[in-house]
Amino acid sequence: MEAVDPDTVEQDVVVLAQRHDMLDEAWHTRRRIRLIHASDGVLTVHTESGRWVVPPQHAMWVLPGVLHRLCSAVPLRLHTLYAEPQALQAPGQCGVVVFDRLAEELLVAAAGLAGHYPPDGREARLVRVLLDRLPELAAAPLGLKYPRDPRVQQIAGTLSANPAEAGILDELAQAAGVTGRTAARLFVRETGLTFGQWRQQLRLLAALERLAGGASVTQVALEVGYNDVSSFIAVFKDAFGETPARYFR
Repeated sequence: MEAVDPDTVEQDVVVLAQRHDMLDEAWHTRRRIRLIHASDGVLTVHTESGRWVVPPQHAMWVLPGVLHRLCSAVPLRLHTLYAEPQALQAPGQCGVVVFDRLAEELLVAAAGLAGHYPPDGREARLVRVLLDRLPELAAAPLGLKYPRDPRVQQIAGTLSANPAEAGILDELAQAAGVTGRTAARLFVRETGLTFGQWRQQLRLLAALERLAGGASVTQVALEVGYNDVSSFIAVFKDAFGETPARYFR
């Protein structure tokens, strides 16, 4: 828990630092915009509509009023910015961005203020420079939108519980009480991805979480549904620009 309640501080913007051996938050909302930066460890963010994975050198925007929870099975160091909506230019939806060195240094420096700084001093100027920098950060493809239809939600839940599930869509759809053709159409309409694309993105996000926990590349490849480790490495590199072995270095 933060020593400072970010929703009640006087300043429009406050940055707080936290360390966790592990993290499993209860579902909750915030009145302010939340930008969560993982300096060490890998964070998973769940909302009612999706799931995002936030590795080091990345951050997650969570908009006001969005029900969400944070999870991590590994030690984690976070710097979180809380801001009144009128104080900064935020994206129109939740999502992960790439955090550059300048933004990280500014965020860490702002965390040292713990929300206590005069509105017209040099500390406030530092915060304004940080706010100017944030809109320039590039989006990262580290999220997955979940379908709303209950039948397709069942398919998504089955795969989320076991990313290595090898069933074809027709089989999974039959168990959920829907035809494969209808399920395929619903995946595209409600997530923007085909079923195959959705399952591949789920497996990649699950792989990031497992790699962060120290599992070997071979072990992770098998756990997320790849019998051919070379194929897993190729898909991972195509998605993230690095091989699994190099990603966390």
